Amino acid sequence: MTAEITAEIVDSHCHLDFPDFEGELDAVIARAAAAGVTRMVTICTRLRNEPAVRAIAEAHAPVFYAAGTHPMSAGEEPLTSVEELVALARHPKFVGLGETGLDYHYTAETKAIQQESLRIHIAAARETQLPLIIHARDADEDMARILTEEHAHGAYPCVLHCFSSGPALAEAALDLGFYLSMSGIATFPKSAELREIFARAPLDRILVETDSPYLAPPPNRGKRNEPAYTALTAKVGAEVFDLPYAEFAARTSENFDRLFSKAAAWKAA
Repeated sequence: MTAEITAEIVDSHCHLDFPDFEGELDAVIARAAAAGVTRMVTICTRLRNEPAVRAIAEAHAPVFYAAGTHPMSAGEEPLTSVEELVALARHPKFVGLGETGLDYHYTAETKAIQQESLRIHIAAARETQLPLIIHARDADEDMARILTEEHAHGAYPCVLHCFSSGPALAEAALDLGFYLSMSGIATFPKSAELREIFARAPLDRILVETDSPYLAPPPNRGKRNEPAYTALTAKVGAEVFDLPYAEFAARTSENFDRLFSKAAAWKAA
C-alpha cells in the first residue's frame, strides 16, 4: 500500500467476537494496522456475550468495545435496564451503547419490545453521555420519531451505524446533531443514491466502519469483511467528498474522537 492509503483511520464498528474471526484475531488486527486502521470498536449485540467482547478489548490495545441488545435479538433476550448498561459503561474501554435500534425487515413482529429496548438504551446514553449506536432497517419513520422525542427529554450523542436508510432519516439525525457512519454498502455499484445522501451531509458528522464480518467492499464483496477493509470504504468516501484519502481519513478520525470521546481520552492517556 502507498503511504497515502496507510493514513491512520478508525473502524468505528466491527464484530470481532463473531465465530468468523475465531483463532485469527492477532492476524486480523495486524492486517488492520498494516492498512492504517489503528483503532476499532468491537460491538456486543447480546449482553450475555459482554464478558467475551470485553476480554477482546482488554487483550488488544487498539480495540475498544460497546455493548447492547441488537433489535433483531430484542424479542429473545432479557430486557436490559438503564442501571445494567450504566454499570457496564464504567469499564475504561467501554465507549458506546449498542448496537440498539429498530429492524422491521425480519423482526417486525417484535417492534414493541424493540422500541422499549431502544428507549432504555437512549436513557443510558443520556446518563453516561456515551454515544448511542443505532441499527435502523425498514423503520425510518419510527426511528426518526423516537430519536426526536427522546432528544427533547435531554440530549445524548448518537451515530446511525452502517447508514443505508433514506434521506428523511438522515436529515432528522443530522438535525439532532447525530453522526452517520459509512459502511461497505456505500461502495456498492447500486448505492449511488446512498452516496448522494452522504455527499449532502456535513463532513464533520461522518464516520467509517466495516460492520465486519459483513458487507465487505469491492474487490472483496461476498467474502468475509475485516477491519483492514475500512480503508477501502474510506477510499470511496474520499471520492464522495472530493478529498484526498489522507485528508478524509484524518477528518473522519477527528469525528470519531469527538463522538467517542472516551476512546480519544484513552488514546491521549
